[in-house]
Amino acid sequence: MNASVQSESAARLSEGQRSALISLLADEDPTVFKAVREKLLACGPTAADWLRPHSLSADPLLRRRTIEIINFFARHNADDRFLAFCLQHGEDLDLERGAWLLAQTQYPDINLEAYQALLDSYASELRERLNVRGSARHILGTINEFLFGELGFTGNEENYYAPDNSYLNRVLDRRTGIPLTLCLVYLLLARRLRLPVAGVGLPGHFICRYQSTTDELYIDAFHGGRLMTKADCVHYLLQGHYALQEEYLTPASPRRMLTRMCGNLHQTYTQLEMTEETTRIQRYLVALTH
Repeated sequence: MNASVQSESAARLSEGQRSALISLLADEDPTVFKAVREKLLACGPTAADWLRPHSLSADPLLRRRTIEIINFFARHNADDRFLAFCLQHGEDLDLERGAWLLAQTQYPDINLEAYQALLDSYASELRERLNVRGSARHILGTINEFLFGELGFTGNEENYYAPDNSYLNRVLDRRTGIPLTLCLVYLLLARRLRLPVAGVGLPGHFICRYQSTTDELYIDAFHGGRLMTKADCVHYLLQGHYALQEEYLTPASPRRMLTRMCGNLHQTYTQLEMTEETTRIQRYLVALTH
């Protein structure tokens, strides 16, 4: 059913019909709830407007079900926005915007301005500490001490395949994630500080590269910002029986990074047998490889 038909369906409901649907929304009979939910969803996003006051209801069942339906519409709206972003932008898309749009498909009500301000504050703190004329090891050591030492960002080895490891807001909330998303935090800070840092997609791992006219170092954000040389990266490839292909050490484009984030989520949801979520992420992957 398209949006215009849904809007007309919602408009045709009288105030009494709306009140009846809302009262039945709190019915404890799951069959009744299912039928009411389908009717409300058929009304389209406009139903969220007259449902919203009941998200503060004193009835916990009505409150929970109302919020669930409002979030359903919000997530679908976020889904449309992220798909449009994937289809309209090329290799050098705005990675930070893409990461936030992806996060909203799961957490539609997150306060993006607050999270962006948090990253700005981290960068501001680092800016006061950094000696940009210092060596690469000194610059990266300062960042690592702040990010992994003081703030406590760390690789989530205990629950590596949790979906929240791939959503930027949750990585910032919990200060833990997987190699790619921890590198993303590192990159977003480096961008604010105008440092020459890029993401590098090794097979089975993801790291950052700092490259200036005089220095080249690699940063393993998943392991506390461990600094590596190019020789260390080659050793990793040989140890893992990977071919020594130059592309493995070439900076990943923003689009490739966003695709890899979605790929991680697809793998996670597949393992968790969450079919609806797996299908949702598959649509993103198709759009990103379009």
